[in-house]
Amino acid sequence: MGKSRTKRFKRPQFSPTGDCQAEAAANGTEGEEDDGPAAELLEKLQHPSAEVRECACAGLARLVQQRPALLGLARRDAVRRLGPLLLDPSLAVRETAAGALRNLSACGGFEVCDDMVTKDIMTPLVALLKECSAGLDSNEMSPQEKKDQNRNSIENIANEAMNVLWNICECSSRAVSIFNKEGCLEIVLKYLSRFSTNVDLAISVAYCLQTVTEDNPELLNSFTAPALHVLESAMLSPVSSMDYILLKTLVAGTVWNLKDIIPSKSQAEIINAILKILSEVLEVDPGEIVIQMKEAETQRLKAAAETEEIRENANGDNLIEDDEMEEVPHKRKVRRKTFISDLLPPTDKELREAMALLTAQQTALEIIVNMCCSEDPSDDEWEELSSSDESDAFMENSFSECGGQLLSPLCLSHEVHTAFTNYLIPKKIFEKTAFPNSIAVDLCSRSPTWKSLVRKMNTIQCRALVCLQSLVSLLDVDHLGGAAALQTLAQHLSQLLFSQPDFAKHVDFLEAISSALRALLQTMASKNISQCMTPDQLMTLCTAGIHSSNTGVRVNVVSILGITGSVLAKEDGTLETLKTIGCFLLEVATKDPSLVVAGEALDALFDVFADGKEAERASIQIKLLSALKEFQPVFKTKIRKEGRGKYSPDQLCVLDNVKMNLRRFVAYQETVEKRLTT
Repeated sequence: MGKSRTKRFKRPQFSPTGDCQAEAAANGTEGEEDDGPAAELLEKLQHPSAEVRECACAGLARLVQQRPALLGLARRDAVRRLGPLLLDPSLAVRETAAGALRNLSACGGFEVCDDMVTKDIMTPLVALLKECSAGLDSNEMSPQEKKDQNRNSIENIANEAMNVLWNICECSSRAVSIFNKEGCLEIVLKYLSRFSTNVDLAISVAYCLQTVTEDNPELLNSFTAPALHVLESAMLSPVSSMDYILLKTLVAGTVWNLKDIIPSKSQAEIINAILKILSEVLEVDPGEIVIQMKEAETQRLKAAAETEEIRENANGDNLIEDDEMEEVPHKRKVRRKTFISDLLPPTDKELREAMALLTAQQTALEIIVNMCCSEDPSDDEWEELSSSDESDAFMENSFSECGGQLLSPLCLSHEVHTAFTNYLIPKKIFEKTAFPNSIAVDLCSRSPTWKSLVRKMNTIQCRALVCLQSLVSLLDVDHLGGAAALQTLAQHLSQLLFSQPDFAKHVDFLEAISSALRALLQTMASKNISQCMTPDQLMTLCTAGIHSSNTGVRVNVVSILGITGSVLAKEDGTLETLKTIGCFLLEVATKDPSLVVAGEALDALFDVFADGKEAERASIQIKLLSALKEFQPVFKTKIRKEGRGKYSPDQLCVLDNVKMNLRRFVAYQETVEKRLTT
């Protein structure tokens, strides 16, 4: 049904604990009644004691991670009760209230976030962000607290609040509109400017900025030269830790979203700077980093346990007669386990670093896909791009001209294609399509806290496959390495697919790899490059894929069948294979519940049996004409009855074209049958 278009990626919502529903189910709490604890905790939010209010907020933060609790809290208007606590006199209450709203927005999804906006959570949230911004600027520190403790507390509150803002803006266009009107950009950029001292806060801001700058022309007009320089500083930070890699990747995504306002003379430097960052991110082997971080954690915990044992043994000795011990005041002989900080779980810095890298790589791949989906290409809008290391200073004196003549959106012109190749983007994406490192997967699978990284590694593989689809569809064959490289890639994808006997069970993987194969085989067919999949492999893929519940997978496999069949139709000795393909496509066209899939199957039939002696013979032997004549009125009726309610205007337009082509194809088959049977 025409050339497929790669979907753009939206940023996923932040989840502080992973899949909230899955966690609740794992804990056996999914079906529990939540009104009791919810009511009690909500009541305590009004308690005169700050400590009680803080504990109630912390309890709600845990409670909302259970799916049934979300419904109970919604019924009891939790948002309106928590909102005022964002401006509570106690900083601790503010932080825990923001944490509860963060979890609520992360676990609740689009409906909950939209409801939070309806219940005016943005008013206290914006006020809190403004107060935190003013607090960080103020030289007057609270006399009750040390200066560093107060400042850290304000930054922690700001970090929680930024995550709430990000989650809500991700889900609600109304929240984005409020972000624009309230001038939140200046506030969050001030937080981002503190990236050198608080990278966690800067990352939260970068996530939010990447969300609110997408398709938001009103906000783009608010970006001044100083604002762009803040992005420049973060993007070009020389620090290479995993947190900073993630930060720079997110900022690169934001800068790409700002393409409409970039001065013309700076566009070449900017695209090179963005691609340089993405290239460096993808250069890192995530499996090796995960293995290194897991080993580092093991060694750290082992050393900490040995140190603790030594201290406990030392404190357990009663050698009071020792002169040095007699001089030590008794109060200093307290065992370390009595300190509250020692009762907390050990730090998870290694896990955080590994997760930061994996998230950066996933984000980089998503940015590349979004770059490939840019519209309105125009080659003459681009100056010649350079792939030299001079792009490190890409924004030097460039943003000072924001008031000058600007060009229309950046696009994937010939020069950008070249930049992709110069930075080895296709090669690095190719490498990321391989299955995750088996040793890393095994290590993570055996650790409850690291287990979520397995899903992250699988997601990176799927994103890389989607990236591959985009590049194959857009880049010239020469930029992809030529015909030999495409054949090697086809063999690689086939090996990936058929090395997993249960590939049909992994829906995300199957959709991603079938999309990549579809694009690759289409490109190879258009350039007369010989295909690499055997008929048996082809039918194995299609037989498994057509039973998938995922419509995209079914569309992909019938399209693959049509592409391959159209190539085989021009070759000798392919009669039996064409008959198998034809029968398969007829079965799908007449029986698949989705009109989109049925239309794609009909389109594939048109391609396979449009030309060629073998195709003509095959069409007669499988009685293609009579089958299509019988199905033609059924297909027309289905479009009329089901179309308006179930399918988009674009889909209906395509289906109408298929219906018209079906009428023409039937007429063509009548001439073929008449010629061959007389």
